[in-house]
Amino acid sequence: MKPTSNRTLTLLISAFTGCIPTLHAAPLQNPPNVLFIVADDLRPELGCYGKAYIHSPNIDRIAAKGMVFNRTYCQQAVCSPTRSSLLTGTRPDTNKVWDLKTHFRAALPDAVTLPEHFKKNGYFVQGMGKVFHGGFSDPQSWSAPWVNPKAPVYALPENVELNSHRPAGEPDGDGESRPVVAGEKEPNAPGEIAPNRLNTRGPAFECADVPDNTYTDGKVADLAIQALQNIAKNKQPFFLAVGLVKPHLPFVAPKKYWDLYDPTKIQLAANPFKPKNAPDYAILPGDELRMYHDIPNGHLPDDLARQLKHAYYASISYSDAQVGRVLDELDRLGLSSNTIIVLWGDHGWKLGEHDSWAKHSNVENDVNAPLILSAPGMKTTGSHSDALVEFVDVYPTLAELAGLSLPKQLEGTSFKPLLDDPKRPWKSAAFSQYQRSRVATHGPDLMGYTMRTDRYRFTVWVDQQDHSKVDSIELYDHQNDPQEDTNTAKDPANAKLVESLMAQWKLGWQGAKPTDL
Repeated sequence: MKPTSNRTLTLLISAFTGCIPTLHAAPLQNPPNVLFIVADDLRPELGCYGKAYIHSPNIDRIAAKGMVFNRTYCQQAVCSPTRSSLLTGTRPDTNKVWDLKTHFRAALPDAVTLPEHFKKNGYFVQGMGKVFHGGFSDPQSWSAPWVNPKAPVYALPENVELNSHRPAGEPDGDGESRPVVAGEKEPNAPGEIAPNRLNTRGPAFECADVPDNTYTDGKVADLAIQALQNIAKNKQPFFLAVGLVKPHLPFVAPKKYWDLYDPTKIQLAANPFKPKNAPDYAILPGDELRMYHDIPNGHLPDDLARQLKHAYYASISYSDAQVGRVLDELDRLGLSSNTIIVLWGDHGWKLGEHDSWAKHSNVENDVNAPLILSAPGMKTTGSHSDALVEFVDVYPTLAELAGLSLPKQLEGTSFKPLLDDPKRPWKSAAFSQYQRSRVATHGPDLMGYTMRTDRYRFTVWVDQQDHSKVDSIELYDHQNDPQEDTNTAKDPANAKLVESLMAQWKLGWQGAKPTDL
């Protein structure tokens, strides 16, 4: 972030970016393996999250042997920043990744990534599919070269043809990074799409009667299974990272997964409208979706919205099936009993809530994401925790479970104690952020820092160059307004509450850590 002209508020904001000291743990005699699974754009809308209408039996298998974290929050709701944050254990203002064009090594050249830390401690570390964002892999993180299989975005010839008319430099899809094209005036912030890119890709969804490994995720599962077979031949502990791209746009999945859902029973968003009294820039309509063929501007017709949700659900079940194939192989090889399994979705996703689609905001739909973890010897299998957990906490947790020391760079807290007692007192707040360029604000570039407490979401939008300039504040009461439909920050009755939350917000993540650790 650029320097601010107000030293006092800078010091307060910097609470978001401090560091914790190095911690040391005794090495384990029989170190556990780690199966690290990430899905792209996956909401906490799964069977194990109480959504019985979603067919996710394999992810639910992990939950049955582990713990579901109901209130997990990413640090920024877009692919590269959230992955950079979790994989380095640092927050966006530390790693300086707020967009899809910046590699974290530019700001943190000596950072030890999560997989690299395991490699440095004697693990064989391998990754395939989308782990780091797009083309931003990190060679020093892996024992063997990271691999990403080539697969068509679409299977149907007519959709392949539609997808062939993209502007120069535009990638196929699946959330890859896109090179800057000379002469194009592209907005700074992800989610704000240049006009010449709208409606230039293929369709937003596809239902084709094809085998699973026609598309990328089926091929990623093939690679993961092959890797497990090779790993099983030696006795070295392993860290295997498996990156699935679905349910990221376009929502393509084999027909059998579409057939799991009755489209007439799919419910549309209950709040297809902008939050009352919120700043106009807080939530954008979702230009990411409008990059795809035949998606209109403005409010989407109900039949199209229902088709999109059907396609999204089919994509979840398709990815879930690939998770099942990898779990089956882990079982077949006799590796499950000594393997930590963690599955997470890199951020949430709006499916018509607030009349918007995709991520790119600070609302609960976008920053609340799934996190499920099982570990050998867990005593609380099949349980849920309502503790406030952040993605920066995953790195120290996995390291502690494996008996590894914690690098100084980490800005999260191991939630290992929650695995023994999911109801114990924990963090008082979780923190996320999102930027808005002047294209959206019609004024200065802003950064919105949001704090989720047990009851409230509190967001402060500040000038990126001068944090003393507060542009707007948002306050949502989850006890009375769980969908965040009305911003009550300007309600005179909430003046003292806003003052109290502002004081807590200024303390940042350092002030929200558990007090009894």
